[in-house]
Amino acid sequence: MTEIQTKPAANERDGAQPQHIAIIMDGNGRWASERGLPRAVGHRNGVEAVRRTVRAAIELGIPYLTLYSFSSENWTRPADEIDDLMGLMKRFIRRDLAELHHAGVMIRVIGERANVDPELMALIDEAVELTRNNSAITLIIAFNYGARGEIAKAARTLAAEVAAGTLQVADITVERISATLDTAGIPDPDLLVRTSGEMRISNFLLWQCAYTEFVFLDAYWPDFGRELLEEAIARFRARDRRFGGRSRHSAM
Repeated sequence: MTEIQTKPAANERDGAQPQHIAIIMDGNGRWASERGLPRAVGHRNGVEAVRRTVRAAIELGIPYLTLYSFSSENWTRPADEIDDLMGLMKRFIRRDLAELHHAGVMIRVIGERANVDPELMALIDEAVELTRNNSAITLIIAFNYGARGEIAKAARTLAAEVAAGTLQVADITVERISATLDTAGIPDPDLLVRTSGEMRISNFLLWQCAYTEFVFLDAYWPDFGRELLEEAIARFRARDRRFGGRSRHSAM
């Protein structure tokens, strides 16, 4: 990453700036295939897109950015592709951690630790620990993550508390469930962006996206950067977010 300059975003002035953007980074393989390149090249270019996007989010003043880097279903991919993805994650942490820390990035990781290479898990833990007191932006990496599994794990935790007599059934509220999820303490996404033209959320933040605005872009992830991020934010700003209430354009 290059040195990051933080400045107020233009959309900050009208109060419509999303506070939390979540991104499904899709299309690395197709980007490479259309160019006659191995999928691994697409994944490597996808890492460059991550760098551009984190830098842009800081410059635009976005407080929270969540990236869906590896789903719990991705283990079904060929072993050589999984090995390449894990290697890229290791190299990203080793190469970029110091600069992310210098830029004030707090790193959080959501998802399961099971089946993850211990060396990679140690690097992830190091990144989380080193950046835990930073405040410029919170970068949430959804790694080995699946929303249904996350909700099921929260349900098991609450059920165990009920069985132990430390929680009453009547106390299982929306707020209590939210506080038991991996994303406890993180505001729900205002905006979810998916690249590659696919229009689904693929088991990503199902609970948290109850009132999230979705933007689906035709561009593949390796082509993503500040320009497309600003396009997604512009679409978000044009939405009339009602949260079950009346439109702000409705007559009084």
